[in-house]
Amino acid sequence: EVQLQASGGGLVQAGGSLRLSCAASGFSFDDYDIGWFRQAPGKAREGVSCISSSDGSTYYADSVKGRFTISSDNAKNTVFLQMNSLKTEDTAVYYCNAVISGREYWGQGTLVTVSS
Repeated sequence: EVQLQASGGGLVQAGGSLRLSCAASGFSFDDYDIGWFRQAPGKAREGVSCISSSDGSTYYADSVKGRFTISSDNAKNTVFLQMNSLKTEDTAVYYCNAVISGREYWGQGTLVTVSS
């Protein structure tokens, strides 16, 4: 069974940092890309970052470039999202995602709240 377990959210002041984790199981971690999405209250879900577990290539949304860093530990089947210089507009529920054999899988989400 494919499972994605997101964790690491919390309350932080603007300018602070958090590190999110996405622990994956039930599939060959090295063969698929893992992405982070977020959904702020009243807004559509948006892509934040993505990493290829096979070659380590990364993607970042313009809104987080230079502040967020995605990485993976293939030995632990875990993807991390290091978030620095957080802004109030980063407040959202963050989800990790994988597309496996044409089907999307989502973690349960972890709430990040950035206070001013």
